[in-house]
Amino acid sequence: MTESARTETATFGGGCFWCTEAVFGITEGVLAVRSGYMGGHTENPTYEDVCTGSTGHAEVVQVEFDPEVISYRDLLEIFFGTHDPTTLNRQGADVGTQYRSVVFHHSPEQEGEAREVISELEREGVFDDPIVTEVTAVGPFYPAEAYHERYYSRNGEQPYCRAVIAPKLGKFRQRFAHRLRSQV
Repeated sequence: MTESARTETATFGGGCFWCTEAVFGITEGVLAVRSGYMGGHTENPTYEDVCTGSTGHAEVVQVEFDPEVISYRDLLEIFFGTHDPTTLNRQGADVGTQYRSVVFHHSPEQEGEAREVISELEREGVFDDPIVTEVTAVGPFYPAEAYHERYYSRNGEQPYCRAVIAPKLGKFRQRFAHRLRSQV
């Protein structure tokens, strides 16, 4: 892979960050994915703090990407195509504000692109229910504890990974095969 002179960052919350990290971790043009917390009012929250739902944070991933290989819009399409943006504060059995669907934009251009993609999805009737994904400015990012990084690749045989993450990766591989990193 050749390195671009410029990288960009995208931040998404699409439920459990283990799932979102696994998807973007195998996406072409993605240079790094970090799990963490954003959007809350507590400084330096821990996983246990965030799980209470009282800190206001969402579980997120920060995606560093090469815009010469994959565009922000492509990342948005993957994000919306691999989670349910119509359920408020939940993804499957994971319930709470920490699992909300959210795009934290890093620039006015990212905000406009996110809103445009949501409008297109709504106009096209892609989902049966309205999209409830928040689009809000990026705030402080608090990295998750080290044991969350590359969780699926290190714990793929655990029941949650097999029941929740593996099917999501299968959906990604089927729907976005053209975006799959070649060495994966």
